[in-house]
Amino acid sequence: MNADAGMRDDLAKTIDRVFETHCAKPARESAEKGEWPAGLWGALDEVGLPMAALPESAGGLGLAFGDAMFALRRTAYHAAPVPLAETMLASRLLAAAGIRVPEGAITVASTIGGDKLRLSGGKLAGIVARVPWGAQCKHALVVAEADGKEVLTLVRTEGAAGATELNLAGEPRTVLQFKGSAVVASEKFEDASMRVLAEGALVRSVQMAGSLERALEYSINYANERVQFGRPIGKFQAIQHMLAVLAGQVAASGAAADAAVESSDPAADEFMVAVAKARIGEAAGKSAEIAHQVHGAMGYTREHNLHYVTRRLWSWRDEFGNETFWQTRLGRMVAAKGADALWPTLTGG
Repeated sequence: MNADAGMRDDLAKTIDRVFETHCAKPARESAEKGEWPAGLWGALDEVGLPMAALPESAGGLGLAFGDAMFALRRTAYHAAPVPLAETMLASRLLAAAGIRVPEGAITVASTIGGDKLRLSGGKLAGIVARVPWGAQCKHALVVAEADGKEVLTLVRTEGAAGATELNLAGEPRTVLQFKGSAVVASEKFEDASMRVLAEGALVRSVQMAGSLERALEYSINYANERVQFGRPIGKFQAIQHMLAVLAGQVAASGAAADAAVESSDPAADEFMVAVAKARIGEAAGKSAEIAHQVHGAMGYTREHNLHYVTRRLWSWRDEFGNETFWQTRLGRMVAAKGADALWPTLTGG
């Protein structure tokens, strides 16, 4: 076993152990009712996952970016009901901007959809909607406008949280309203809104890849266990075909996520992220449909764990830009390079 494989095997075992201990069904159900899963977050924090990609000098584990994203993918495999992706994303951007990363969970607000925040005299004003875990995180990373330029800003959420709704996965999405709130720190950051969107799309792509792996595993296990007409349904050709299609979608998604991660250290590669988010978003819909078909009526019950991953797939595919958004942006990037650059762009030549 090489060093990278050994590291990832250790990470997977550690994460699996944390979730086995702290994320049984009652904890998941409580989280969807609004209870903060303190035990799970504390265990993840204890092993250093929220700051996994940061260097040790910044209080992190100093993992390679690929290893940190592998850890995130494994937590999505377990349908983690915590803002781990948001905290890892915020920490990476804060470090890039030279802003000290605070302790605890941090959320990220994307303003690409039209919400505007303004920073003047060290005070933040404006409203941003659908902020992941906005009421549960003490700090938020936002993009504000100051003197006509975009500024990456760290602000406390105390007193800013408004109405909260749940996405399909039962994860809270909160309106944050800032009324002259004092910021913790801010730094000018070139094309900050697009950088936040691309980095967000990258972590959601990684998470969806992990959820897809779990959906495939559930489907194979169920097909081998469920007996109909005297034999497991996995022995029927129709089910085998469905599982083969599902496996192909999962493999393609994993490859797209791996390619995007590989090219996104130290910053998100917008082209590869666009490919990954579009491809995996498409796979999310098709794969969830197949997984539920294989499970039949059982897959739609709360008693079976399949819905924890499929509801996340349906939710995450639309966050930080859906597949239509990224396909459009991908087309524009390719067109801007001109016809002669099409083949080298597609092949990486």
